[in-house]
Amino acid sequence: MATIRQQKNGKWQAIIRRRDSANKSKTFSGKENALVWARLIESEIDRGIYIDRTASEQTTISDIIKRYQNEVTPHKRSASKEISRLRMLNKFFGKTILAKLHSPMVALYRDIRIKQGISGSTVIKDLNTLSHIIDTAIKEWGFSLPSNPVKNIRKPKANKGRDRRLSFNEEIILLEACRTHSIMMESIVIIAIETAMRLGEIIYLNWNDINLEKRVASLHLTKNGESRNVPLSSRALKALKVLPRQINNSRCFWRWKSVASFESSWQRILKRSQLNNFRFHDFRHEASSRLFEKNLNVMEVAAITGHKSLQMLKRYTHLKAEDIVRKLN
Repeated sequence: MATIRQQKNGKWQAIIRRRDSANKSKTFSGKENALVWARLIESEIDRGIYIDRTASEQTTISDIIKRYQNEVTPHKRSASKEISRLRMLNKFFGKTILAKLHSPMVALYRDIRIKQGISGSTVIKDLNTLSHIIDTAIKEWGFSLPSNPVKNIRKPKANKGRDRRLSFNEEIILLEACRTHSIMMESIVIIAIETAMRLGEIIYLNWNDINLEKRVASLHLTKNGESRNVPLSSRALKALKVLPRQINNSRCFWRWKSVASFESSWQRILKRSQLNNFRFHDFRHEASSRLFEKNLNVMEVAAITGHKSLQMLKRYTHLKAEDIVRKLN
């Protein structure tokens, strides 16, 4: 039986003593709250499901987000994007005690973000990040929770995949605008169209990773963490060979230090070419589709693009009906 006693400051303390475990106690402003807590904890002990929530009750979501940002985020390639996501999560959940985080609160965050016009895909990324933070706190940092509340809520629908293709005339106009900017800009676009590489993979491409004789580029830093070898077409090879090199820099596209620094140049190209509703990542869709149009099979295309599942490859592939008609006839 728990002991309930009033302290000199007027608060009530509940104490649970068991021979087979350490004493457990907690202080409340009212006697009834102390009694409810004591009954709950004793019931959990009797049923063998008691979890020591002391650390979780003394730690805020903000505390574990900061720890996650210091210990986990730096090891991710998309660290800069995740930091902005962590700021958003901290703004909404930061002051909440970890032990008091519950599914309805997470569902409210989901609904507010959707009402703000944020895409379903972005909200899913937010929720996945929050879920991983809590899983890390439970599995690696010793915080006790009955379950991960994020896993109990319904996820919003993901956005429909983009199906933007680049027309023949648009490609001519775009490459002309790139050529006006620099040879390097023209080459980076051609490489994207011919290889289906991601922008980050191209930006950090190193001459040591390219075998001009075998016509293969070896990628070591990829989004999914797995290296892959990308075959280079004659057009891609030519785009690489015309690049100006720096003596003390082994990077092919040394003009841009990062993806972020490339973005301002890319926006100027879009404005100059008057290309509407087009993103650099759409080149990956375009290249994947063209590989199928060249009669490569699914396994061959997946080996080039690095997609692990047919479902993801389908999202990045948009075949033209008129091309399929020509094959049928």
